[in-house]
Amino acid sequence: MKGQQRYLFGLFILAMFPTLIAASFAGCTKRSAGTGPNVVVPPPDTLPTLAKLNYLALGDSYTIGQSVAVDSRFPHQAVAILNSRGYRLNEPQYIAQTGWTTGALLNAIQTQNPTANFDVVSLLIGVNNQYQQRSQEEYRQQFSSCLQQAIRLAGNRKNRVFVLSIPDYSVTPFARNADTAKIAREIDEFNRINKEITLAAGIVYIDITPGSREGRTDASLIAGDGLHPSGKEYAKWAALLADAMAPVLR
Repeated sequence: MKGQQRYLFGLFILAMFPTLIAASFAGCTKRSAGTGPNVVVPPPDTLPTLAKLNYLALGDSYTIGQSVAVDSRFPHQAVAILNSRGYRLNEPQYIAQTGWTTGALLNAIQTQNPTANFDVVSLLIGVNNQYQQRSQEEYRQQFSSCLQQAIRLAGNRKNRVFVLSIPDYSVTPFARNADTAKIAREIDEFNRINKEITLAAGIVYIDITPGSREGRTDASLIAGDGLHPSGKEYAKWAALLADAMAPVLR
């Protein structure tokens, strides 16, 4: 009788062996997935996400978007384009104000003293230097300082800085009774200075001036104030800027 019991027990063990092996492997697989007793998995809503990037726009009325809605400013439109392509940028931060010259921008940067941790920085400054008939030598010195500040604010990463040329307001209704040829000529002279300094520093230069002159024959490119660009014109600048920024943000 005892021999028969041992025989039956042995058959039972053999029958259960595959099930026991499978259970053992399942347990190992479960632990290797990170759910063992020594692993704490946070709930899905607390899992970390990729940090958003920060963009600082430096300039004057063209940067702050005088006479257009906030989301029509070229920095805002550039961010919208990049985010639509799968990038993650916060809304732009600004150090810019209507009427600012290079000197005023430098003073504002010193006063605000932002942390130098921006992922991208744009710089567009100089139209008020021309409008106020300030010297080109002063512009050369101060624009160079503005560019150095932009580089510093981008964490000393030159490939994260983008300079835009000065647009030509001689084509606007505001300048209708002025010497438009003189304005256009001086804008070109100031742009030669900022382009020379920018390229010598190894910084990306985006020439928006030729496109801005299309406002001469297309009133939709000019804002309602008769001087500043419209959101449609800013969209052209934003597209160029977004294309320039995208490679360094990958």
